[in-house]
Amino acid sequence: MNPQLVRRIDSWLGVPICWLLTVVRRAAALLPRRVSVPPKRILFIKLVELGANVQAAGAVKRAIQAVGRENVYFWVFAENRPLLELLGQVPAENILTIRSSRLFAVAWDTIRTLIAVRRLGIDTVVDLEFFARASAILAYLSSASRRVGLHRFGSAGPYRGDLMTHRVQYNPYLHVSQYYRLLVEVVLGEPDDVPMPKCPAPQFDAAVPQFVPSAAELLEVRELLRSPSGDQLSGPMVILNPNASDIVPLRKWPIDRFVELGRRLLRSDPRLSIVITGAPDERSAGEAVAAAIASPRAISVAARTNLRQLLALYCLSDVLVTNDSGPAQLAAMTPIDTVVLFGPETPQLWRPLGGPRTHVLWAGLACSPCVSALNFRFSCCNQPRCMEAISVDAVTQTVLEVLRLRQQRHCHSAELAPAGASAA
Repeated sequence: MNPQLVRRIDSWLGVPICWLLTVVRRAAALLPRRVSVPPKRILFIKLVELGANVQAAGAVKRAIQAVGRENVYFWVFAENRPLLELLGQVPAENILTIRSSRLFAVAWDTIRTLIAVRRLGIDTVVDLEFFARASAILAYLSSASRRVGLHRFGSAGPYRGDLMTHRVQYNPYLHVSQYYRLLVEVVLGEPDDVPMPKCPAPQFDAAVPQFVPSAAELLEVRELLRSPSGDQLSGPMVILNPNASDIVPLRKWPIDRFVELGRRLLRSDPRLSIVITGAPDERSAGEAVAAAIASPRAISVAARTNLRQLLALYCLSDVLVTNDSGPAQLAAMTPIDTVVLFGPETPQLWRPLGGPRTHVLWAGLACSPCVSALNFRFSCCNQPRCMEAISVDAVTQTVLEVLRLRQQRHCHSAELAPAGASAA
């Protein structure tokens, strides 16, 4: 659904529903309380944003340590299910989904899933959706006795009632992966402190489950990597992802700069190839970028790969240049180096995992970041100067330096390889 429509629905319907359910909750609090027991079955709610599920890997790992893999569940929109299956942390049968294609489907699947959640006896819900009202409502209606999520307390953050048993103060200085992990730590304790939590923040951990493609998947992707003449692309390979999701369109670097970047990289090395990627609805846009670069060594595979094939492509390539969007987070699951262009959001919170293979470019203008959990990730900005401030020169130099370092590592590995063995 349209992100603006989702925001309006969340506001127009979410505010009165949260208020009404808060009245119900406070009235119920006058009744004798149930004896608190440790969590037995934990449900994560993270409906939107594919890449955020990668950032949540550490939190899911901690939940598995606490209650066992078979007792951890995830509630997402249906289009995000393949990534959770690929991560493999949660059993496939524990992934609950809502179709987001039509409003009726959303309503029907929500009711169906709430019934399933109650039947499963889930006692703990972890709301990963920051200040979204829909997820807070779902957490309350799940009937779980433990519900952890953000609460605005005395701040000017979005109102979403008082529906959580474990109310967490928003900290805009924690990386999102630390915040997700913190929610799990909070729900494992008792909600005695206000606000929560009064404990050290979890250590930042860049580790993420790694994707290993099959030989068949690598072969399928290699078949896609052919020039218009049918020749197999070879040499260093740079992927350009010119688009970003419609959730925050301000994150897009100008398309003409991606075109100029591709041209410069091709001129820098006659062996180098450029591959354009994109979502299923971006096929024509990807082909237009490849045509504008105007080289037989530049092709588009936008809308021609599924999730596993896209990750296999990352495994075969050297560098991904992308806006701050889902592909930047997915790339952390592969050996590729990633150059990520940040603007209206801050890398302090959203830097992709992957450790030294992630390279961030951010102008750090005085108005940035203008998008945060406190404004429902919606900015009034009418011109993304923060993205325009990232020059083609800066991105080109970064990519070339990353390619040089990768070549050095490859040569070093070859020197250390035993006699008769080939370097990976």
